[in-house]
Amino acid sequence: MAPARPYWKGYLKLSLVTCPVSMMPATSESEKVRFHTLNRKTNNRVVSRYVDAETSKEVREEDEAKGYERGENDFLVIEDEELESVALESARTIDIEMFVPRNTIEWVWLEKPHYLTPSDEVGHEAFSVIRDAMEAEKVVGISRLVIGRRERAVMLEPCGKGIVVWTLRYGDEVRKPEHYFDEIGDGDNDPKLMSLVTTLIEERSKPWNPNMVRDPVQEKLKEIIESKRKSAKKGAKPIGKGDEPAYTGNVIDLMSALKESLEKKQSGRKKS
Repeated sequence: MAPARPYWKGYLKLSLVTCPVSMMPATSESEKVRFHTLNRKTNNRVVSRYVDAETSKEVREEDEAKGYERGENDFLVIEDEELESVALESARTIDIEMFVPRNTIEWVWLEKPHYLTPSDEVGHEAFSVIRDAMEAEKVVGISRLVIGRRERAVMLEPCGKGIVVWTLRYGDEVRKPEHYFDEIGDGDNDPKLMSLVTTLIEERSKPWNPNMVRDPVQEKLKEIIESKRKSAKKGAKPIGKGDEPAYTGNVIDLMSALKESLEKKQSGRKKS
């Protein structure tokens, strides 16, 4: 996968230390299979257009405007110039306001990662000093950044030679786990069961590999597309669903099920 082009350029600032930086998305969906909507009769693409809700006439792009609804069918038109006037300093500067211990921010607050790099050689020293100092202190920086005309709280985390900028969820977006987990048992488990499960965990433990989170649906779609490309036949038999595993019902005897799992694992080793 080719490196992404920077989609944001600005400055990283800590007190009087400033350096020019570029930011790129750390994740991509460009490899995913995407479909266009077609007219089945002509095989031409279907395009969407804006139409007036009352007259049903098509609206030209230059006549489109943003409106704020203040009442039923009553809108205030907001011009692009007015939107630009509310631009904040955080639209072009990541000013680190505070630092917090990295281990105090739980995963649920992290939303989307971005890679931050110095955009020219002049800023390398300032960038590396900020990065290495955060790494040494085991802290992350908290700042704000305008993304898509919306100011977001962000977390800056050292990552190798660079920095990862995580957008953070707002406080009202995160639900408390106690609301869901309080009714679950406290974990006064049978030591024998714990021993069996621990053995299963040890036997199935492997080093992390990105292939563990591959997308089988996308792989199957690519197979279908490739098959259709190669096939010149009309009315070829479509590729159907794979066999789905049968549901066998609830496992009543947990001890027996765990023992059976271990026995299968051991017999499989003997055969190999």
